[in-house]
Amino acid sequence: QVQLVESGGGLVQPGGSLRLSCAASGSIFSIDVMGWYRQAPGKQRELVATVTSGGSTNYADYVKGRFTISRDTANDTVYLLMNSLKPEDTAVYYCNVRGQYSVNYGFFTSWGQGTQVTVSS
Repeated sequence: QVQLVESGGGLVQPGGSLRLSCAASGSIFSIDVMGWYRQAPGKQRELVATVTSGGSTNYADYVKGRFTISRDTANDTVYLLMNSLKPEDTAVYYCNVRGQYSVNYGFFTSWGQGTQVTVSS
């Protein structure tokens, strides 16, 4: 019983910005890692960025300097601020959360439904 709700996708021109949000809810005891992945048509899903409970971040090389991942621990929410967007950033972006259930402290991995980001002139 862990749900992820994503929002913030849309259509933007090259060079523009978008901010994605992902809120986790349910029987959560703790969250260890929150992150974003993306998948373009005909391509494999790939890592975009992650942030750990300790605040450590990891970015794919192609988004370094353009994207920023952040976490609101009080509200179990992760954000992805995307600046200087390029057409090749067009993809469905998926939120991912890893943590422990509150019921028995078992580990879980949960995926959001995906939000479309389209960068086009």
